[in-house]
Amino acid sequence: MEASARVERVTPLELFFDLVFVFAITQVTTLLSADPTWGGLLRGLVVLAALWWAWAAYAWLTNTLNPEEGLVRIAMFVVMGAMLVCALAVPEAFGDHGVIFGVAYLVVRAMHIALYALAARGDPDLLGAVLRMVPSSTISGFLILGAGFLEGKERTTLWILALAIDYLGVLVGRGQGWRISPGHFVERHGLVVIIAIGESIVALGVSASGSPLTAGVITTALVGMTIAVALWWTYFDWLVIVLEHRLREATGTAQTTLARDAFSYLHFVMVAGIVLFAMSLKKALAHYDAHLAVVPATALCAGLGAYLLAHVLLRYRISGTIGHGRPVAFAALMVLWPFADDMPALGAMSIAAAIYVVLIAYEAIRYRESRSFIRHGGVPTPEAMRAQRVRTG
Repeated sequence: MEASARVERVTPLELFFDLVFVFAITQVTTLLSADPTWGGLLRGLVVLAALWWAWAAYAWLTNTLNPEEGLVRIAMFVVMGAMLVCALAVPEAFGDHGVIFGVAYLVVRAMHIALYALAARGDPDLLGAVLRMVPSSTISGFLILGAGFLEGKERTTLWILALAIDYLGVLVGRGQGWRISPGHFVERHGLVVIIAIGESIVALGVSASGSPLTAGVITTALVGMTIAVALWWTYFDWLVIVLEHRLREATGTAQTTLARDAFSYLHFVMVAGIVLFAMSLKKALAHYDAHLAVVPATALCAGLGAYLLAHVLLRYRISGTIGHGRPVAFAALMVLWPFADDMPALGAMSIAAAIYVVLIAYEAIRYRESRSFIRHGGVPTPEAMRAQRVRTG
């Protein structure tokens, strides 16, 4: 079923599919927490990048092809099984289970190509787009499999090379031939943002359950929850509404390149930021009155900063402006970064939470009219945003 004919809602099977991705994100957080070093940070983000690209590929696929029809449903269950194996192998993806991860990941990517080819029947433009993607998708899959047979820096280098080929390969063809259904596409990515934020709450709950519920643990948990709420607010309050409107306005390659840049690329930055925050939260809850180590402190500030930076870049992508509130909040987190490991974990978390709360209050008060305008169905034009006649923060 073509995107233009799709009902613009996420199907139950897609939500079921995303549950495996939830588990994969949890595994990445576990991987990061178990190895809080610079090398562990790099490896965790590399694994997350591979999992994200696989998920994003299926978000595009199921936006074009109804996953609940006929043999496609069975194929999606096969893919879920392969994704589950990937997730199970995540903690040792750079260790003993590298080959297992590589084989399962290759199955996920191969099934994606096969199903997209099925979706492209009778559509030469879409088939051409799929064929242009085959080399990068195939090469990256085999490189990640090959990395499982290597060790040390060689393995990490091969992973990074594979991901560079994958992420840059979709630039070939400049978005020609792809099809999207805007409402469905935006909803699917909005749900995955909720999933990622939910992982931070899971990390909070798991960490707190292993400690006595002292005043310090409860306070740290509430501060972490405040940040999670702020992450949700800054995305769903108005940003995603404007994004959907812009995606609906665009047509042809302008629409597909916007979807690629805003969702496949920049939403990964947001999800990575949330996962880094979840890792820092786990460490903070375990020792809220002690100083965070350098890497967890970096994960806290860089993760929350990356989330806001993605918002700033999203706004620039759709309007050519960067606003005021979010760039300033991003800068504040960067200022906090060098000092975050020189104070108790609860103190660093509290300052980060305060930055987000002040940002939300600033936008709600300073831009209350334009915010209300957006939330009740009106969206300012890019020209108006550039001229700042209607401000959105």
